[in-house]
Amino acid sequence: MKTKLTVIGIMAFGMLLTGCEEKVYSPEIKADLVIDEFPEAEQEVLETFGAIAQSIKDKDLDKLISFHAYGSKFTEFKNGEPRNGDVANEAHERNVFGSVTEVVKFDAKDLKIAVYGEVANLTFHSDFHLKFGEDLVIVNDQITLLFVNTLDGWKMVHEHHSPINS
Repeated sequence: MKTKLTVIGIMAFGMLLTGCEEKVYSPEIKADLVIDEFPEAEQEVLETFGAIAQSIKDKDLDKLISFHAYGSKFTEFKNGEPRNGDVANEAHERNVFGSVTEVVKFDAKDLKIAVYGEVANLTFHSDFHLKFGEDLVIVNDQITLLFVNTLDGWKMVHEHHSPINS
C-alpha cells in the first residue's frame, strides 16, 4: 500500500511540474514565440530600422548594405516581379539610393514589429518623398522587412514591397 501511495505521489508531483511552464526565452527554456512579447528585441529592431533610414538620408550606401544578411537565403519581392536574390537586391539598392539627390520625407506609417525569438518582421506603409535631380518620386508601398538576429545585430534576410491600393 505504501508503495502505491509513493508511486502515485511521485506521478502527481511529476504532472504538477510538467504542467508549469515558465515564459522566459532562452535556448533551454522555451517561450511561446507567437504570443509572448520581446520588448528589448523590438527596440533593437526599431533602432536598426532607424539606422537604415539614416544611412539612406546620409547617402551611405555601404552602411545601408551592411544591414542586409546577403547570401543564398536572401529574397526580395518588388513591383509584382518574380523573386530575386542578394545580388539583384544589392544592385537595386545601390542604383536607386545612389541616385537619390535628396530625401524630402521618409515616413513609415502604421509601423509594427513582431519578434519571434531570433526572427522579427517589421511592416509599415511607406510615405517616402525622394528627389532624383529635380524629379520628386513619392513611394507609397506596403513593406515587410524580415530580420534575423545575428552575431552582428539584426540583419535583413527578406524584403517585400507592394503598392498600396488607393
